[in-house]
This record gives sequence, C-alpha cells and structure tokens, in this order.
Amino acid sequence: MQKNHKNYKNIWVVLFCLLANGLFAQYPNVKERIINLPNFDKRPVHYGYFLGINQYDFKFDYVDSYYKDMMYKDIAVIQKKGFNVGLIGDLRINDYFNVRFEPGLYYNLRELVYPEYPQFIKESDRNREVKSTYIHLPIYIKINAKRINNFRPFLLAGFSSDFNLSSNAKNSDDNASNVFRTSAKNLNYELGLGFEFYLYYFKFSPSFRGIFSFQNELIPDEVGQASPWTGNIINMFSRGVSLIITFE
Repeated sequence: MQKNHKNYKNIWVVLFCLLANGLFAQYPNVKERIINLPNFDKRPVHYGYFLGINQYDFKFDYVDSYYKDMMYKDIAVIQKKGFNVGLIGDLRINDYFNVRFEPGLYYNLRELVYPEYPQFIKESDRNREVKSTYIHLPIYIKINAKRINNFRPFLLAGFSSDFNLSSNAKNSDDNASNVFRTSAKNLNYELGLGFEFYLYYFKFSPSFRGIFSFQNELIPDEVGQASPWTGNIINMFSRGVSLIITFE
C-alpha cells in the first residue's frame, strides 16, 4: 500500500512535468479561425463557477511494530465518487500568470476495511465509513500557455485549506460506538493541468487536480494504542483527484 501511494504521487509529478515541457514549446502552424472573446484575458479581474467530481484515498503511516505483528496487512480503502461545486475569482498578473481563488464544497465518502484483528468480535467491526464534507479554500498560481485561436492549455499549483463539516472531532463517542473521528481542519498542496476553450459567450475549462494532504487527519480513540481502529496508526493523510469543469 505504501508503494502504491508513492507511485500514485509520482505519476502526477511526471504528468505535470511533461505538460509543463510542452506548454511553452513552439506550437505548429495552425490555421487562423474566428476568435471568440478576444479581450477576455485582458480583464484585471473576472469571476465564474465550477462543478466537478472527486475521488479520495487515505495514506497511512503505521507504528513500527505494525507490519511485524499484522503480517503486512494494510487497512484497505474503498474509494467512492464524490462531487464538488464552487465559485471562481481570478486576478490577472500578465498574459501568462494569474492568481485564482476557488472556494467550494467538496463531498466524499470513503470506506475503511480492517484486517481480521483478534480484538474484533463482529464482522461489522472491520468496517468504518468516513464521510467528508469539506469547505475547500484553495489559492492557485495559474500558468498559461500562448492562446491559439480558441484554445489554451494551462497548469495550476497551489495550497488549500479544508474545513471538514463531517469530522466529529469534538464528539465524545469514538470507534467503540462506531464513530470514526477525523480532524476539523486540513492543509494540502495541489497540482493541476487543464485546457481552456473560448466559446461565443463564455470560457469553458476542464482540468484535472491532484490534492495531497500534509496534515494528520486522524483523531485517536480514547483508549489510545489499545484501540484496534486507531492504535496502530501514526498519521492518516488524504490523497485525492478531481475533475473540474469551470465556466467563466
């Protein structure tokens, strides 16, 4: 599982670098077409909204003795599709750089399936649902390639803060009462790539985003390391991908 998470992150880095290499290369000769929204990118500030879908995973860091004791059995994460919706505020710096603020609501559900620990009496003890309703507040630097007719690729890089409305962080109940608790606040870094299409009345932009948490989200159970649900975990980080469609 740890290796899969590392490969998952490396794939995003490779894709990001490959697109960055191609974005600013010389475009081939392209036949000129009627230009839609010719002055759109000259605006100092503009607004929009976005819709999207997401899929989140967890990366676990275990205590040193975990793999020895549990014979290398990781906690499995069943990933579910979620949705996103939000607004866009864009500040132009120059032809190739913009600063963007994209506050939104991200909803997701993940299911944890634990190995068959001796402490589990019922089969249902092995399963926990982790619902996340994030108020997602990202700041991006948008790096634009040169516009060709009504098309332009771009890269995104930035940081985001999440406020999880479903965290149960202050709940006095824990996994002994079937309540899996996560932190109410989280910090991430993000990478993205996308393409802008200039239509007659608006700009339409699909993009892929990678979201990588660097803050532990786990709230341990009250019994500490004696808990079979949280006692073997040191850190729990979210990893997510999202397909975003923007309208500006």
